[in-house]
Amino acid sequence: MFPYWEFSYIFALTIFEMERVFSKSTLREFWEKHPDSEQYLKTWFETVMNSVWNNPNEVKQTYLNASILKDSRIVFNIKGNSYRLVVKINFEKQWIFIKFIGTHTEYDKINANTI
Repeated sequence: MFPYWEFSYIFALTIFEMERVFSKSTLREFWEKHPDSEQYLKTWFETVMNSVWNNPNEVKQTYLNASILKDSRIVFNIKGNSYRLVVKINFEKQWIFIKFIGTHTEYDKINANTI
């Protein structure tokens, strides 16, 4: 169950059809464990919230170092590639689902195409 403020936040985003990230709390939990990532993740989040991407090529125009994978998955390098963020984007609905966030070493142990 979402805390009240998160439910209101998601509901408001649905009404206004803004780009949505599910879930910001995942980012927050990560930067609490890795404080050096906080500002980088906040900047990424704000950039995403203010962007309208219709396809992977438009993401690459914003993030040149992003890696485009199959099935609308994209890998973002965070803090000079110290951390990796894997998301799946529904371009039609403008939804972004966080699939993985971790260190570069942790990323090397997963399959970003299936996680």
